[in-house]
Amino acid sequence: MKAKFLVPLLLFFALAAFLGFGLTLNPREVPSPLIGKPAPEFTLARLDQPEQRFALEEMRGEVWLLNVWASWCVACREEHPVLVRMAQQKLVPIVGLNYKEVRGDGALNVRGMALDTETDLAIQRARRWLTDHGDPYVLSVLNIDGRVGIDFGVYGVPETFLIDREGKIRYKHIGPITPEVLKQVLLPKIEEVRRAG
Repeated sequence: MKAKFLVPLLLFFALAAFLGFGLTLNPREVPSPLIGKPAPEFTLARLDQPEQRFALEEMRGEVWLLNVWASWCVACREEHPVLVRMAQQKLVPIVGLNYKEVRGDGALNVRGMALDTETDLAIQRARRWLTDHGDPYVLSVLNIDGRVGIDFGVYGVPETFLIDREGKIRYKHIGPITPEVLKQVLLPKIEEVRRAG
């Protein structure tokens, strides 16, 4: 008779322990299968000069950040002053990946919009935003359809990737970079990657 009640009780405690452990995890720390692997190759139009293209290969030999952003992103407004200060202090080169500038804005109806029209609108919006808030990027590229973001495993904006001299992703940060994140997490990781060669 006692064994009849003991099994469900043990199952209950095992489930409670499993759920309790899950509550201790940080939801912003989603493991990326790309850590330690080469960053996905891409070639995209530059925001400042759309007739010119930027390829990931151009950053080979440098430790740098790829920051995924959009003007409609509320959390990007929180992190942007931190990025601007980082750029002013020349802590690390930052390349911006402007992500779904038009398609990601739920307030806009893009059905039937021609790609040229969408691209022109994306350029206007992104440039205006950088003019109004400061431009921390060595350059930004346009990811109109979000495919490069998908290749990088982007869940949403902002997200930031630390890429080493060989083009491998060494760290992924989901959410805004705050002063605390910069000081306690990102700067130590940047230094660690630089020391590693």
